[in-house]
Amino acid sequence: MDPTSFESVAGPAPSPPALSSLPSTDFWDETQWAVLLAIMEAAVPAIASESTIKDKHNQIRIPDAEFENIFKRVENTVADPPSKETLRDFLEERCTTDLVYIDTCKRTLCSFPPEAKRRLGGILKLLTYRIGAFVLTGYCTPFHQLPVHIRASIMRSWRTARLPFLPVLSRSIQALAQKCYFQTNRLHQLTGYTDAPQGYKPGDAYDFQFIQFPPGDGPAVVEADVVIVGSGPGGAVCAKAIAEAGYRVVIVDKGYYFPPSQLPMTQAKACDHLYEGQSVVGPQDNSAIIVAGSCWGGGGTVNWSVSLQTQQFVREEWATEHGLPFFTSPQFQECLERVSDTMGVSDKHMRHNHGAKVILDGAAKLGWKAAAAPQNTGGNEHFCGRCHLGCGSNEKKGPAASYLPAAARAGARFVEGFQVDRVLFDESDGSKKATGVVGRWVARNSEGGFDGPLEQKATRKVIVKAAKVIVSCGSLWSPVVLKKSGLENPNIGTNLHIHPVNHVVARFKEETKPWEGGIITSYCSEFENLDNAGHGVKIETTCMVPYAILSPAPFVNGLEARLAALNLRHMSGFISLVRDRDSGTVTVDPSTGRPRIQYTPSDFDSQNALEGVVAIAKLCYVSGATEIHPYLPWLEPFVRGEGTEGGEYADDPAFLTWLERVREVGNKPPIATWTSAHQMGTCRMGSSPKASVVDGKGKVWGCEGLYVADSSVFPSASGVNPMLTVMAIADWIGAGVVEDLGQGQGSK
Repeated sequence: MDPTSFESVAGPAPSPPALSSLPSTDFWDETQWAVLLAIMEAAVPAIASESTIKDKHNQIRIPDAEFENIFKRVENTVADPPSKETLRDFLEERCTTDLVYIDTCKRTLCSFPPEAKRRLGGILKLLTYRIGAFVLTGYCTPFHQLPVHIRASIMRSWRTARLPFLPVLSRSIQALAQKCYFQTNRLHQLTGYTDAPQGYKPGDAYDFQFIQFPPGDGPAVVEADVVIVGSGPGGAVCAKAIAEAGYRVVIVDKGYYFPPSQLPMTQAKACDHLYEGQSVVGPQDNSAIIVAGSCWGGGGTVNWSVSLQTQQFVREEWATEHGLPFFTSPQFQECLERVSDTMGVSDKHMRHNHGAKVILDGAAKLGWKAAAAPQNTGGNEHFCGRCHLGCGSNEKKGPAASYLPAAARAGARFVEGFQVDRVLFDESDGSKKATGVVGRWVARNSEGGFDGPLEQKATRKVIVKAAKVIVSCGSLWSPVVLKKSGLENPNIGTNLHIHPVNHVVARFKEETKPWEGGIITSYCSEFENLDNAGHGVKIETTCMVPYAILSPAPFVNGLEARLAALNLRHMSGFISLVRDRDSGTVTVDPSTGRPRIQYTPSDFDSQNALEGVVAIAKLCYVSGATEIHPYLPWLEPFVRGEGTEGGEYADDPAFLTWLERVREVGNKPPIATWTSAHQMGTCRMGSSPKASVVDGKGKVWGCEGLYVADSSVFPSASGVNPMLTVMAIADWIGAGVVEDLGQGQGSK
């Protein structure tokens, strides 16, 4: 079975387009690629028993008795366990002989910034030479020529190496190897997981019509009253408000539209088509994995439906510390209610999965605050855990299912595949007035897909002329567009907040099927104010699509990584989500023009996250977990002793001792595993250009007719999943743009 297809799904299945063509991989030579694959194979090696081993160089040999113990362990703990022969085949498979695995590896590396590829390429080159290999491994043999058991031992030794880059290298390549493995492995059917839900039936979809441009040497020109750069939650809300007021709106996005009949995608295709950088964008020090949507509808197409309103203490902070009284006004609450009504936000129509019940029931036992998380699902139950791969039912009323169709019905026009380079200005009278945007449009191929060389696709320089420009590209791209447009406000790109998270995965005796049910339908807020200044953590469930939950896990060895796939059906996953006090920056990468991220979780924020990890462990313990696995640097899991089921965690000395070990190991970056699905603040709103990028109406300081409307305008981290806050602010900004247009600019 090809893991990029749905051949294993009985009945109807989504029909996503083919993968895009693999970019050039000639930034490394063949030997460097061979070394990389050899390291990755050491992270998830093939394992064979001594009586059946066929390749002693490329398989790790274990005694027959150990294999029998592994089989008994699986047989006694996994629902519907595989046969002994199937388990043997599963463990013996070499991932690096799988062309799909190799393709996924190369796609992921191609998305890395040039500087990161140069650094890693230099290390790989050293490992090809005897002297370099000796310095880094203790062996004179080039790394890729060593047997896999020695390679695996070397990689483990790097975790505690004195050279500071080696622990980071070990952790980073382990995560890369696991992403490629869990994203493509053919034996996911052993867990019962499928990328497409059983009983799949695509929901109704709006028939979006996108502007197409004929071939030509000069730029194509489109005219509008307002051009909106970005189709995500912010841009979509503005588009509806302005188009319904009767103005000509054009929305452009570098991503493409995928209807419900193509969703959810397979894991490989989702990473390729729906996310920025194959879903693994990272800061310069590799301290976090940042996930950001990059498709029609933006993050609203791939997020997890959570629709929490901005908390009162955050509103007060923004109003008092940043001079923005709007956030404590009735008008802001009205905006929140309006966007909630449009998407059918409710906490009344949901069925909690196992992980959500762990939070609700466990918090009740411990006397902690917890609640259901409202969903933007139009009153539908939406018992599906695969929205990370796109919502095939269309029950999630994100931008592509709500605001963008409404904007289209009001006359808005759309352009997909349009990468905006910069905002255009008229400075003839001494002021700086936005007059539109310019960029490059890339069409789909002749069959509506994305494979094939670029030279076989229609491309065109495009200018959209407009009286008003709204930048809504998200916190990674909006500051880049402003900087490339020549704006010099030093606040542009600062104040990056990402809600960094640590993971905890727990195993339960019962079959949990954690990929079923809404991804986040409950949360615990007991620890959201650890410093009495509004900084702390929320505890939430998380996406249990295999690559998303298993890739960042610091498995002790490759055997445990493989067995985790079999145990997925008994797991539930949780995150300690930090409202980060401290921040990073986004600048323009000079070689690519793409975002360059500087962010490292601070000691303050890391400590708060660790409190959340400890709290999650307690929730899992009182909920009966048999094993608890925090994603801390190669920390041994807690394994529950016999006779402790149903007891209080405070009465279990082994658990209390292990919690001390959790604090001892800690979560200090860049070795600890951090991830982020929320980015905020890089064009922050404020009352003065000395400390902000836009004013209280979203207008860019020092420019006429230029606005920003997305999460980048947050003055600080929201502390809750940001979608609803983004949309409420965009509702306010969109109304202000309509008001400005009514004062004589633009035409109906």
